Amino acid sequence: MMRPRLRIGAFVAALAAASAASADTIDIDGVKRSYTVQLPSKRLVPLVVVLHGKTQRGADMMTRTAWPQVAKREGFAVVFPDGLNHAWADARTKAGPALRGPPAGTDDVAFIAKLVEKLVANGTADPRRVYVTGISNGGAMAMTLVCARADLFAAGASVSMNLTDETAVTCHPSRPLPMLLMNGTADPLVPYEGGRGSSYYAADSFWSTDETLAFWRKLNGCETDNADMTDLPDRAPADQSTVTRISSRCPEGHDVVLYRINQGGHRMPGFFPDARFPKVAASLLGSQNGDIDAAETIWTFFGQFP
Repeated sequence: MMRPRLRIGAFVAALAAASAASADTIDIDGVKRSYTVQLPSKRLVPLVVVLHGKTQRGADMMTRTAWPQVAKREGFAVVFPDGLNHAWADARTKAGPALRGPPAGTDDVAFIAKLVEKLVANGTADPRRVYVTGISNGGAMAMTLVCARADLFAAGASVSMNLTDETAVTCHPSRPLPMLLMNGTADPLVPYEGGRGSSYYAADSFWSTDETLAFWRKLNGCETDNADMTDLPDRAPADQSTVTRISSRCPEGHDVVLYRINQGGHRMPGFFPDARFPKVAASLLGSQNGDIDAAETIWTFFGQFP
């Protein structure tokens, strides 16, 4: 378990890294779309696109996750785009009744594609090493991008999200991409077993995580059974959750991996709080796992696939 001083140190380091980032906009069909990018001193580096959850902004992913810290240490570029109305227009049209989505006609696939193309064209990003990840609504958007623009990315990762009939039927990637999933078994918004979550804000008709995992395995030409299930060390017993890593038997470079957060909620696993008010978040969203850090884990996965 990480000691309090180390947790604070990691949080301060992430904030320091984020302070070096710069905000900018890009025009999409006459609409100014905002994003913040953190660049290393080198050019032609890997790029990670990090997508926030609904009600959030890119700034929340900068200050509430380790992505700035990991990017600074490892020397890659990371960009934090902002969804309109604090949400993403992923492939779902029914994304929860109580929370407003982006304006009608919003094309977030075009936004992220143009953003990636800009960072490649100006020499920042190595086009062979561009990756996309997100949490919740951002996780659904990450899967939508893998489905719609696999040509832009080397791998994808989704946290706290499952597929639906709607998202699955529209998913026709131009090539298989490595995919990492990270879902909590006690998620009140995106239930691990599928259906509708227990939260008032939950949408309906989610596939289970097992069905979602099987979908990506089939797309990537993997075998249907688990290659290996590994229980990771319980480094933070106070969070009352653990992590099991479930791998797949896939063709080389088509890996599909699930990190099952046992008794974990609709949260970003990490070594410091993912919410401004941790107690409120725990009551509404469930437990945040502290055994692994999502950004560290996802970057380790991405780094295998240039």
